[in-house]
Amino acid sequence: MCLSVPAKIINIKEFSAVVDFGNMKRDVSIMLLPEAKIGDYVLVHAGFAIQLLKEDDAKKTLDAFKEIYEAE
Repeated sequence: MCLSVPAKIINIKEFSAVVDFGNMKRDVSIMLLPEAKIGDYVLVHAGFAIQLLKEDDAKKTLDAFKEIYEAE
């Protein structure tokens, strides 16, 4: 089973982007999404942005993850 996590792009340099997962920032490759821009939400899997997301969909998923973490 694979898991991808939504994140917001906050900086781009060539084919690399800094994304924000809420309380954590990471560098990811955007080679698969050359149309991605700052402010976009993307699904991140294994260090790669693999899909653009609508902001509402990304926030719903992030809220669900937050509920799971808080329930532990």
